[in-house]
Amino acid sequence: MARRCWLVERTYTDRDTIVLVYATPDGERSSRKELAGPTIERTTVTAAVAVDDDDLEAVDDEATRRRYAAEVDHVRAAFDPDGPL
Repeated sequence: MARRCWLVERTYTDRDTIVLVYATPDGERSSRKELAGPTIERTTVTAAVAVDDDDLEAVDDEATRRRYAAEVDHVRAAFDPDGPL
């Protein structure tokens, strides 16, 4: 079953990679997606994506769960799920 997850973190690495983290509304589970720097120009990053349960990982740290849940609330209020960021 797929669950709607919201973009909660975007990180740029020193390897010219962009890491996107999408989380469930409660912040308890997340999914990471890595994109090569040049790929981002050809990829539409949306506020939310559907992620299969099998592709979600538990978020073990309580502070991170709270931060993810708060960020989901912010993104949900500001953006359409399918809208580009």
